[in-house]
Amino acid sequence: MSQWHFHDPASNQRLGPMDDDAARALAASKPGLLCWREGMGDWKAARAVPELGVPQAAPPPPPPAGGRGRADEIDYRIVGSDMQFVEVELDPGESAIAEAGALMYKDAAVQMDTLFGDGSHSGNGGFMDKLLSAGKRVVTGESLFTTVFTHGGQGKAKVAFAAPYPGTVLAMKLDQHGGRLVCQKDSFLAGARGVSLGIFFQRKILTGLFGGEGFIMQKLEGDGWVFIHAGGTVVERELAAGERIDVDTGCVVAFQSSINMDVRPVSGIKSLLFGGEGMFLATLTGPGKIWLQSLPFSRLAGRMLQAAPQAGGASRGEGSMLGGLGRLLDGDNRF
Repeated sequence: MSQWHFHDPASNQRLGPMDDDAARALAASKPGLLCWREGMGDWKAARAVPELGVPQAAPPPPPPAGGRGRADEIDYRIVGSDMQFVEVELDPGESAIAEAGALMYKDAAVQMDTLFGDGSHSGNGGFMDKLLSAGKRVVTGESLFTTVFTHGGQGKAKVAFAAPYPGTVLAMKLDQHGGRLVCQKDSFLAGARGVSLGIFFQRKILTGLFGGEGFIMQKLEGDGWVFIHAGGTVVERELAAGERIDVDTGCVVAFQSSINMDVRPVSGIKSLLFGGEGMFLATLTGPGKIWLQSLPFSRLAGRMLQAAPQAGGASRGEGSMLGGLGRLLDGDNRF
């Protein structure tokens, strides 16, 4: 009897081992899970494994005339635990888009091209559409250009994208989240061609000033796969209508468009002055899903800067009686 193992990319949870009957039941309820058993070369989406008997849905209707086409249906796998990268498998003619500098490796059949804007108007749309998409990227702190990777050969080809700092890569299917996600700036790593990268404005002044993300956040729209990078470990929470959670302002990674984000001041003078959490906390109110990160990059960078001797930071954890002389001897400092 086969022993099946499943992986949930959204929550980064592993399920199994389980027998054939349990695996079929789980695959029928969650066809987007990745699965593996002995004899399979790699993890595959449950919907793509005939043994699990997942019913194939009818193909979607074609887009209306003049409308934007659907995103490419790419396959992928996320590799690693705390220093992750995502490997995308492309069929002939399929493309993936990524931020500049995110490439890790690619097969020779994958052609790399640089487009003006976010790549969602490649093949259609006029100059003003591309100029608008490029302007949105500049406002959110991204580059004017997006790199597009297209499989121009035969068979399958792979391209991989690595995150810029330690953390977790989340795979999100936008049509499973209402076609839109709001994310922190710089969180987008890669996605299927056809996904649109826009801007989300914080309408409330206090939220924009003290919410940790500023007045402008990233807005991802479409129906395809996107890959978001977050620092440390990521936790997913689903909030009921009216349910509220208070979060450190830098720990918000993404949330569905139905979530209301606001800020509230920290209560108590002692907590305000000595709590170390700043003056405000971000408040997220349901209904909808939210994703939180355990290690914001700003916190990591601040600790590194504080500990750097060149910046005047105090040496911690060394325990040497020789102090600076000891660091010179063991190579930590140089003349």
